[in-house]
Amino acid sequence: MKRTRFQQGLDDLKQKLLQMGGMAESAIEAATESYLQRDPKLCQLVFEREDSINAAERAIDELALDLLAMQQPMAVDLRFIVAVLKINSDIERVGDQAVNIAQRTMDLLAGPEVAEIPVDIGRMTATVSTMMRRALESFLSGKAEVAQAVLEMDNIVDRMKDEAFVILVQRMKQDPDRAQAYLDVLLITRNLERVADHATNISEDVIFWVRGADVRHRVGLDPEDRPAMPQ
Repeated sequence: MKRTRFQQGLDDLKQKLLQMGGMAESAIEAATESYLQRDPKLCQLVFEREDSINAAERAIDELALDLLAMQQPMAVDLRFIVAVLKINSDIERVGDQAVNIAQRTMDLLAGPEVAEIPVDIGRMTATVSTMMRRALESFLSGKAEVAQAVLEMDNIVDRMKDEAFVILVQRMKQDPDRAQAYLDVLLITRNLERVADHATNISEDVIFWVRGADVRHRVGLDPEDRPAMPQ
């Protein structure tokens, strides 16, 4: 009976974390859509959702710490709870990045109109959203290979951010009267890049849970040079 209650606690923990991940993913999509549509109502929706994400983080932390203290899990169950605690923090920070994007959009709306900004935020958002979705899928399924695929996508987002930086700095020099608007967009690309980093962190924690392997700081290695992970 004791084991059954513990297993139920682990299941509850997983479901709560996935629900929170869904909230954070929706917040990012709403925030970037607010930018693309220049819609202040969507910005406000993101601000309102932040409280729900923060409350979910606190509830998950409490449940995870209770399971650690009361059940003293071993091996894979211990790794699972530790991973949940770390993933929980990353998801909350994804919510923070959504708020930052919404705030930058509000700043853009308050400033002088800019006819065209040659940075594809929609494409960058699509890539980042795919990373978040697959990271959460890897957690749901417990499949390290899905998590590993997310790690390989991080460089794509980094390149997008770097390309945007070059374009936007050039625009700031050409049109200094609208430099603040270009800076706001640059910060949005930075926020999206940070979401990709959090998706990467989540994927690394899934690999740690499933395989007991610490793959942090190895993403930049070529596949043939990356140390093999234990099965």
